[in-house]
Amino acid sequence: MPILNKDMQVCISLAARPSNIGTRFHNYLYDELGLNFLYKAFTTSDLEGAVRGIRALGFRGCSVSMPFKEAIIPLVDHLEPSAVAIESVNTVVNEDGLLTASNTDYEAVAQLLAEHAVDPAQRVLLRGSGGMAKAVVAAFRGAGFDELTVLARNEEAGRALAERYDYTWTADEPRADHDVIVNVTPLGMRGEHESTLAFAEEHIERATTVFDVVAFPSETPLVQAGRAAGKALITGAEVIALQAARQFERYTGVTLTADQVARASEFSRAE
Repeated sequence: MPILNKDMQVCISLAARPSNIGTRFHNYLYDELGLNFLYKAFTTSDLEGAVRGIRALGFRGCSVSMPFKEAIIPLVDHLEPSAVAIESVNTVVNEDGLLTASNTDYEAVAQLLAEHAVDPAQRVLLRGSGGMAKAVVAAFRGAGFDELTVLARNEEAGRALAERYDYTWTADEPRADHDVIVNVTPLGMRGEHESTLAFAEEHIERATTVFDVVAFPSETPLVQAGRAAGKALITGAEVIALQAARQFERYTGVTLTADQVARASEFSRAE
């Protein structure tokens, strides 16, 4: 990493529970590519004040995680189509005080569905209704999936998300007849829910593909159960690596190779 200097560009992340994954990913590549950048993770209880700080201090970019993905929208100047479409933000770029927001989560999930060749004819059960769920559901619709059920305890958010994309909402776990199961909740995330399995065993046994968006830790109970059952897996580690790569390109203007993304992703998880 270059010695700190007055010309160094600073990028940050804002999350309720910051991890080192993004910090290690970005700084690893800054160092490898000799870029005069620094990345640091933060949390805040004052989102509006934090955004004012991004402008005032000239931070180049900001990654946005739960629970700020929707709350930050009225605080920025311009929304890219990816953020407008799903009303959720995970990336902010600062151009001389003008803040432009986008959603690279959507881009990452869409790419992974294509790379893993998930069949759009399959039935999907998705648990969650927050900002990240919006990105994932939109990506499934964009990939041509017609049968998707949003499983969410919050009726207002769950129903609205499902109806927005002409899907189905339920508050109660349905019978196990879905081909793809997707967790977009904190279940399995490091902390109080770390040991919680996001879906019942019968759903895992019935599914052909198990998809867990949780990236910290990457080996969630759902991922472990899916692997043990011999299912095709899409992991949160894959999502966070691809979305971070898209963020990196927006911040620096440098397009990463697949090998660079893979090495930075491996480094980011080796804590």
